[in-house]
Amino acid sequence: MSQNLDDFSEEKSKSQVKRDLHALVDLGERLTTFKPDLIARLPLTDALRRALADAPKHTANIARKRHIHFIGKLMRDQDVDAILLLIDQLDASTRQYNERFHNLERWRDRLLVGTDAVLDSFVIDYPDADRQHLRQLIRQAQHEAAQNKPPAAVRKIFKYIRELDEAKRGLR
Repeated sequence: MSQNLDDFSEEKSKSQVKRDLHALVDLGERLTTFKPDLIARLPLTDALRRALADAPKHTANIARKRHIHFIGKLMRDQDVDAILLLIDQLDASTRQYNERFHNLERWRDRLLVGTDAVLDSFVIDYPDADRQHLRQLIRQAQHEAAQNKPPAAVRKIFKYIRELDEAKRGLR
């Protein structure tokens, strides 16, 4: 008899099931606002990809609402945790994305004023980094700063670091 009580305690209440389904609908609606290149990176089924591509076609309020609920239904077959993890890393409105972005900015700043030890530390963290290319960009950025030119090389350094980070995380 105690086994039956344990079975019931692990079941979700009807209210919790409804909250979970509403959360899937909300996540599906959020996915409709993303750009196609971001959606392409997410681990989604083909049916959900088609539904997300069709979402902008539904402009009437009730048709859009119906389509959003259809997307929510398709979300039940997805790996929601993997989707949320990637969204957190790729969507600029999330805290994780901002932390990652600030960390990359700190690396850039350390590289610009740092020594070979800083570059060695960076290469240890990012083994795919081209040390010679990075040194060249750093020298170019320091030269631009000395001549009060626009920081084009600084932007190139950040872009290169971001590409390395995305490749390391499997986002590219």
